[in-house]
Formats: sequence, structure tokens, C-alpha cells
Amino acid sequence: MHSRRDQRLLDRATLDNLARPVQVIAVTGGKGGVGKTSISVNLAAAMAGAGKRVVLLDGDLGLANVDVFLGLSPRYTLAHVLSGERTLEEVIMTAPQGFQIVPAASGIADLANLDARAHLGLVQAFSQLTTLVDVMIVDTAAGIGHGVTQFSQAAQQVIVAICDDPASLTDAYALVKVLSRNHGVNRFRIVTNMIRGAGGGAELFQRFERVTTRFLDVILDFAGEIPEDEYLRHAIRAQRPVTEAYPGSPAAQAFKKLAGRADTWPVPAGPRGNLEFFVERLVRRPQVRLEAVQ
Repeated sequence: MHSRRDQRLLDRATLDNLARPVQVIAVTGGKGGVGKTSISVNLAAAMAGAGKRVVLLDGDLGLANVDVFLGLSPRYTLAHVLSGERTLEEVIMTAPQGFQIVPAASGIADLANLDARAHLGLVQAFSQLTTLVDVMIVDTAAGIGHGVTQFSQAAQQVIVAICDDPASLTDAYALVKVLSRNHGVNRFRIVTNMIRGAGGGAELFQRFERVTTRFLDVILDFAGEIPEDEYLRHAIRAQRPVTEAYPGSPAAQAFKKLAGRADTWPVPAGPRGNLEFFVERLVRRPQVRLEAVQ
């Protein structure tokens, strides 16, 4: 039981956390296999290593990825928060690398299927989070389903991962089109992944940008490239971030550079920069659009 003084301190910590601007970054890509979870985990590890207080939210509500990637076995997930069985702080796990993880609620199809009680529970769970947070990274599911679009439109920054593969570029273009035309997202940070050869990532970005900006009214920023790196594959097999397992490797250096860039991205002041605002946007019922996406 909390004393009245403890409760006052807890309430003050909650209010301070809500008032603190929080950078919310959604990592997506349209297609599976482009390295979204690798980017999410290693970006979280690199930012935590730089002194940021990071929460990594596994946004794949059908198939959990982050805990598997790190070799963790969560006892509780977001599903227990939505059902009211556990608080968010009881569900959050701390990775050995110093960042926190909200495990996925496996088995829930998408946020659009949550009932009003679950919506309210999700808002309240994040509103009552007393852990201080600088950055929340959301590892979204593959594809362009409701969960992906909801996480992306609620976040302040959207990272789109692409690799030099026709299907990756086609699916990334489709994702950008849907988010820009149907959900009001018009700025994207592009990370080129699995790049062979110096400068290959910038060239791939330019190809993608030429096609995308020709047909869509969007702004694309080149956030950086992650090289194809045998050390990264070794780290994935060892279920550790490459930034920890092989800190001097090319991939680890690239993730640290990406983390440094992400730290310079603007964080809105006021309600737009609060976790509570993020969650309220996340669970807001989307308006039905009558026109089809061309």
C-alpha cells in the first residue's frame, strides 16, 4: 500500500512524465524481411547507449518479434494490460542493454478490433506510466494493415526501411501512398538496409525518392544506410544487438550514426509531444474514406 506522500510523489512523477516531450518513432517498411526489427532493436540499443531513456514497443500485435530477437521470454504482454490483469509497468521488461520493452500482445489482429474498454485501458496505461521516457520506438508489423497505419500516423517520426529489392521498393511505395493519402502522414525518414558497397544506400534512396515524389506529395529524408555485415548476422543468431555484440563492426557504427541523427529530429512541445497524445491518436477510430486509393 502507498502512503499519501508516496501517492503524491507518484502522481507528480506521472504528471512530469506526461509534460516531458517524448520522441515517438515508428519503424515500418511495408514488406517483411527488410530488417525492421533489427533496425528497431539496434536503434533502441544505440540510443540507450548514448544515455537516452528508451522504450521499445513491439507493435506486431499478431506475431511477437522483439522478445524473440533478444532471446527474452516475457511472462506478460500488452494483452494483459488491455484486459486489465496487469499494469503497463508490470508488463515492461528491461533489456540487458538498458532499454525497456513492451512485449507484443500476440493474437490480437489489430488495434481497429479493440473494443471501447480496451481502448480506454490502453490510454490509461500509458497515461499512468511513471517511468521517465525520452524516446519510444515502435516496431510495426509487416504490410499496410490497420495496426501499421495507426502506429505510423500516431508517431511523430516514421522510418521506412527499404533494401535493394523490387518487392521492397514496391511495397514501401504502397505504404507511403496509403499513409500520405489516407492518414495525413507526409514526411518519412528513409533507412536503406543491407547495402553492399559504399554509397549504395544514398543511390538507392535517390532512386526511391525520384519515383515517390514524382507521384506523391510527400517529403523523404535520407536517414542513413545500414551495410550488409556478417557481424550483424552473427549478432542476430546470438540474439543480441550488434551494437553490443560487435560494437566496432560496420553495422554497429551505422546504427550509432542513425541514433545520433534521430537525436536531432525535432520533438514537438506541448500535447503533441506527450505519450498520452500518442496513445489517444493511436486508438482514435479512423474515419471511413469513400474514395479508393489510386
